[in-house]
Amino acid sequence: MELFFDLDGTLTDPGGGITRCVQHALAGMGRPVPAAADLAWCVGPPLRDTFAELLGNSAPPLIERAISLYRERFASTGMFENILYPGVAEGLMRLRAAGHELRVVTSKPHVYARAILAHFDLQHMFLAVYGSELSGENADKASLIARVLASERLQEPPCMIGDRRHDVEGAHANGLAAVGVLWGYGSRSELEAAGADVLVASVEELLEWAGCPTRDC
Repeated sequence: MELFFDLDGTLTDPGGGITRCVQHALAGMGRPVPAAADLAWCVGPPLRDTFAELLGNSAPPLIERAISLYRERFASTGMFENILYPGVAEGLMRLRAAGHELRVVTSKPHVYARAILAHFDLQHMFLAVYGSELSGENADKASLIARVLASERLQEPPCMIGDRRHDVEGAHANGLAAVGVLWGYGSRSELEAAGADVLVASVEELLEWAGCPTRDC
């Protein structure tokens, strides 16, 4: 089976780093800085959309300034303020051993995604890592998945695995099934409203869905 994995909120929990970098950007712009708990929704959506909502303004110069400040901290510190979800490393190994082909498809810029995967020694688990450009190109999940499908020309339709509605909607826009994971930042109601084809509450449930229910697979 061909499996596309989201990164943030699916493989790793980047909440601490992302919220601190958002706070850093807002402070640098002289804007009110919400508490970290009030910024959890920022994990997952494209960064430009996040700042447009936080600033109440989508003017490109303003958004680019916010992103520049965000990346000022993220590139050196924020991306490593990150936690690998329990069971993910073993789960990926078991999926590969069962013959599944794994790729990362994330709205995060691919340069950061690759660095994060290398930090957790997961890069060898995936055949390819796809993400957006630093310019924001391909940050929309539907567009990114379309690009991956055009590049890979896979023999069978893959399934998108992620924790936010953007993963589900992006998959469905390309005629693919989507598995929503409940350990990330998207709620059950968000994923159900987006039309997730399957919901799983743990890595073990994901493995069972993929036909790998035992540690011997």
